[in-house]
Amino acid sequence: MFELRLMCPEHRVEAVSDALDALDALSVSVEDADAQTDAEQALFGEPGMPPPKEGWQRSRVLALFAGRDQAQAALTLLQVQDFFDGCEVLGIQNVPEQDWVRLTQSQFAPVDITPEFWIVPTWHEPPEAARIVIRLDPGLAFGTGTHPTTRMCLRWIARHDGAAHAALTRVLDYGCGSGILAIGAAKFGATDIDAVDIDFAAVESTVLNAQANHVLVRAGLPETASGVYQTVLANILATPLKVLAPLLWSRVAVGGDLVLAGILERQADELKVAYAPYGALQVADSEDGWILMTASK
Repeated sequence: MFELRLMCPEHRVEAVSDALDALDALSVSVEDADAQTDAEQALFGEPGMPPPKEGWQRSRVLALFAGRDQAQAALTLLQVQDFFDGCEVLGIQNVPEQDWVRLTQSQFAPVDITPEFWIVPTWHEPPEAARIVIRLDPGLAFGTGTHPTTRMCLRWIARHDGAAHAALTRVLDYGCGSGILAIGAAKFGATDIDAVDIDFAAVESTVLNAQANHVLVRAGLPETASGVYQTVLANILATPLKVLAPLLWSRVAVGGDLVLAGILERQADELKVAYAPYGALQVADSEDGWILMTASK
């Protein structure tokens, strides 16, 4: 197989991607060319934020073709189109044949949250020390337990086991992704759990993952959440968390906890300012430059 690699400005990404699909690309993917730099951008779609964009200011568009001739022919056709203006050709490179399923599986090993609490893909056996296990395979929705923000939220849940605390009686997982936080809450004793997301793929993923873990979670769009909760979990990003401050706080019951993640250490003060009219956010955990912030109502 051969990969055609292009650099495109944001306003050209959709047209170029559609054209590549029409030219029989086996797959088309888009990456932020500025990822892991100060220029990295997040594409939001939360309530109160602009709808998600088709690409980043500098987007790498990667198209996979069965042969080099097909990739070259597609490139030749693209280069004479008006919508290709501003795009740059990075090249065509050979992609070695591999067992992609086995390769993907090899990248996801069991993840320990605490010595007794583990996230384990279905192709692995749980470690002997694992007392509580979430079975979760990588999918289209964010949240496999490998990111520091997810691990910190799960550690918080583990410390508030429903057997010893009231925090996990009624739980809202806002921006649920794969549903991993809602499932974790259920594993630690929560009995009334709503998991909501603006992405239908995330809702479907949460339903399937909850079923695979034999726990009861109600999954739906944000408007399906109702009433107040003893714990509101939101592992998103700092900017939408600031926009969502009044909404999230309104969902916390008196005596309940708000748990926020997706926040870099340098963003702590701006989150505290955003939530100051409602409650006092404090840093409760940190890992690899990310922090967990909590407030009690």
